Amino acid sequence: MDLRALRYFITVLEAGSLSRAAHSLYVAQPALTAQIKKLEAELGAQLLERTHAGVTATPAGTQLYEDARRLLSDADAMCERIQRLPMGPEGSVSIAMPFLLTGLLMGPVIASLRQSHPRIRVFVLDDSSLMVQKAMLERRADLGILVDTSSLQDLQVQPLATEPIYFCGHDANQQVTPLLYWRNPDDPTPCLDFAHAAIQPLVLQSRRYSIRQAVEQAASAQQLGLNIVHEHDSARVIRSLYHCGAGFTFTPSCSLAESPQPQGAHSQWIVARICQPDLQRHYYLARQPGRAQDAAVTVVQHALLQHAQTLIAERRWQAQWLHQAP
Repeated sequence: MDLRALRYFITVLEAGSLSRAAHSLYVAQPALTAQIKKLEAELGAQLLERTHAGVTATPAGTQLYEDARRLLSDADAMCERIQRLPMGPEGSVSIAMPFLLTGLLMGPVIASLRQSHPRIRVFVLDDSSLMVQKAMLERRADLGILVDTSSLQDLQVQPLATEPIYFCGHDANQQVTPLLYWRNPDDPTPCLDFAHAAIQPLVLQSRRYSIRQAVEQAASAQQLGLNIVHEHDSARVIRSLYHCGAGFTFTPSCSLAESPQPQGAHSQWIVARICQPDLQRHYYLARQPGRAQDAAVTVVQHALLQHAQTLIAERRWQAQWLHQAP
């Protein structure tokens, strides 16, 4: 196996077809096909599924794609280290975090690091909270943001922030609006008691997701049933359903910035904080113990913490800051 074969494989997967990849690489398609077959033979696994529409990755191909990207990035960094004098921390840093947080945090952090530390490469693994834990346990990520998990094996885990969970959707029949109330006159966002929220038509993800688990626990504690009319694992499907008026959902405050209020005189869109009990989502920053002194990881961690704290201080993220610097 050589780096060129890995670059060819990544190009094929990202292009979605051998012909398009061959064109972008300026190589003949038979030669490119031979390289992929040789790579499959060396690894003893099929990497691509061929269809009439192009190629897609097998499970083995997906794993190779993730590992190869990081390997090639490290190889590029090695070349830069040889070619240039040291210019501050460098290396690859992987961050695993829940996908609902990614849009809020990572764009500004990566853009800022590109300017301040161009020799640090940041890779983001955004997935469900369960898969974030898995990535940290398998050491595929250097840093991770855990949900409602204050300790995990030998990882270094510290409190980060806590945020409220909201109830939102179209109240076309005006069934929910009369139930809203304001607990704090300085807070423009109304409250809704959990007991009233539970009986509304709900669109939720399955029980393997942390928000659903929090809702189920609150319902069980109050001996309430949940009026679930749609259940899907996809967050995008859930968002599409409650945006079109198919029901209401529970969502953390970090996702509200990516879910702008639908426009229109008849939208009757509501966003209310869940109370009695207050539903909260707790975040913890996790770090691999073996990289405690890694300068690149420290730089990325500092940038992430600084941006998150700024968002909370400026009220662009309705959350409470919990992290204490060591």
